[in-house]
Amino acid sequence: SSDLPSIRIAALAHLPVIYIFTHDSIGVGEDGPTHQPVETVMGLRLIPNLDLQRPADPEETAGSWIAAAQRTDGPTILALSRQTLPMLNQVDAATRREGAARGAYVLVKETAPLQLILLASGSEVQHMVAAAAELGPGVRVVSVPSFFRFNKQDAAYRESVLPASCTKRISLEAGVTFGWERYTLNHENCLGIDRFGASAPGPTVMEKFGITSAAVVAHAKKLLG
Repeated sequence: SSDLPSIRIAALAHLPVIYIFTHDSIGVGEDGPTHQPVETVMGLRLIPNLDLQRPADPEETAGSWIAAAQRTDGPTILALSRQTLPMLNQVDAATRREGAARGAYVLVKETAPLQLILLASGSEVQHMVAAAAELGPGVRVVSVPSFFRFNKQDAAYRESVLPASCTKRISLEAGVTFGWERYTLNHENCLGIDRFGASAPGPTVMEKFGITSAAVVAHAKKLLG
């Protein structure tokens, strides 16, 4: 992005700037690989003191915006989707807003002994919710709008979201997989796109690259044996 130098300086100088990004994944479709960011979101997460928020629904977006407006010691990026996304009514609006402010939270809690944790951000969270419904009651879904904020939470909160006792974890993001192993503990369980995109309608591109609940279910069944 041509904005990268200014974003980096804002982070370096602790300036409370808010940036709005509108092309967050290959879901932009027919614009093609030149306009489909695959490395951009993860690359921006690597900038020190920059909070990148990739919210999954309107309530998470509201929480991200409030968190950005209240931040005084550095910049925030809101990486928003251009696709129509469902409301994540599995938990109430307040939980989603607070979850965005804390960086990650439990969106779907298991109702049986915990076997598997599914993690995603933005437009891919919906696929994890669908996969969990198919995989059964021992599956938890964690929405991760902001690595930056979640990594700053205390150990007790992080353990409550990602308990160390559950090492079987899968992530899904419509971008490069590098970086998610921090949470999945194993890069083989990070699902995403480690190549440039393609020119086709958004849903077709997502299907082609396996950014679907079906791909998650198939991987989970292998992981669970």
